[in-house]
Amino acid sequence: MFGFSMIKMVRTHAEKLDLPLRQDLLHLYTPFKWTPCFLHSPLEKVLKKTKSFPVVVEFKADSCFSDAFKECQVVSERHFRAKVNRSFSSISCCSMDMTPAALEDLLSSCSHIKKIYYDREVQALLDVATPSAEAGEVISESSLTGQDVTIAVVDTGVYPHQDLGDRLINFMDFVNDRTDAYDDNGHGTHCAGDAAGDGTASGGVYRGPAPNANIIGVKVLDKLGSGSLSTVMAGIQWCIDYNSSLEDDQPKIDIISLSLGSSPVGDPEDDMMVRAVNAAWDADIVVCVAAGNSGPDAGTISSPGISEKVITVGAMDDRNTPVRDGDVIARFSSKGPTPSGGAKPDIVAPGVNIISLRSPNSYLDKLQKSARVGTDYFSLSGTSMATPICAGVAALILESNRQLKPNQVKEKLMMGAETWGNPQDPDNEYIYGSGYISAKNSILETNNQ
Repeated sequence: MFGFSMIKMVRTHAEKLDLPLRQDLLHLYTPFKWTPCFLHSPLEKVLKKTKSFPVVVEFKADSCFSDAFKECQVVSERHFRAKVNRSFSSISCCSMDMTPAALEDLLSSCSHIKKIYYDREVQALLDVATPSAEAGEVISESSLTGQDVTIAVVDTGVYPHQDLGDRLINFMDFVNDRTDAYDDNGHGTHCAGDAAGDGTASGGVYRGPAPNANIIGVKVLDKLGSGSLSTVMAGIQWCIDYNSSLEDDQPKIDIISLSLGSSPVGDPEDDMMVRAVNAAWDADIVVCVAAGNSGPDAGTISSPGISEKVITVGAMDDRNTPVRDGDVIARFSSKGPTPSGGAKPDIVAPGVNIISLRSPNSYLDKLQKSARVGTDYFSLSGTSMATPICAGVAALILESNRQLKPNQVKEKLMMGAETWGNPQDPDNEYIYGSGYISAKNSILETNNQ
């Protein structure tokens, strides 16, 4: 009879292995139910040395990053099918492919390990926006357009659409390592237009709230809109490193728009994607994150939207009218509280039937031909759309005062939001947050206070 060595390992190091990883390790024993007992031991030995798991290894706060990273490299070199993939110095961790044997070796020999997480899947969050966000009045009354503000769209890529022109200033691809801007899914291009499309191809009809803002495309999701925790973390780390590598007079990334997410793994403090967005926030980058599309049930906010720091955005249904009367929360929009009891989302913005930029021949373009609007635009719904609209409004706020820190931008957005729903309902803050986004209130009125 075999010795259940992997079960013993999981029990011994349970506090250092997150729940999904523990479950996957134990599921390796499932085929043993139909295997003769005398084969259990050799089969277990084969699985321990050949079955590979993608993981994220977090180091202790007091550990030297370079020493901890080197130990991971040394262990990976001792095992077949184990390797180090990427390092994330801002949150002191790295991504690896690990066999159970390598995992056991690492846990036993490395003193710097705090916790090891399964490198879980991350998805793009899909299920008349500018007037509804009340950005048009800001543009006309104050001439704010997002000029010289840079938004990084961390998503499926960005197609070089004419409505972005030469404002698509940079592109980074963590999926296929291509250098020229592209979007083989279409989701990221739509998001870029939600924030900063200037409406060139529509005579200004389909225009984002910040039509003069710069866009940087960071591709972390593949053609099908899927990615991994480590790839998203790599995109966020790149944004942080991008800013630190520039001279003071060069345009840095001011805002990250993240219309993606995954199911939370528990407390926000134990979520590596939350750690990543918090690191960007602490590096003076405003981060707007989608609440998720798992409504109308409570407690459905996606990760990293459960972060207490970042701006988490829910979706409103504006009924395709610029008038707010009758607007309601989108049924799919995720609701709080977070696993730690926090109030989320922070704010809501239009997210139903949003018309924005089309990426020709992309996956969504071919899958949903009926969603095409003319030859240059596309209609989509989701908190994915509400998030870059909020990012566009944040760009206007930053343009009005470049000295503002992320916390101050968030405060202006929330203070300017129009109270919505039923304030007497104790769950109202878990549905609408501070309320319905209003660029006019957040900029024109709070600037006069």
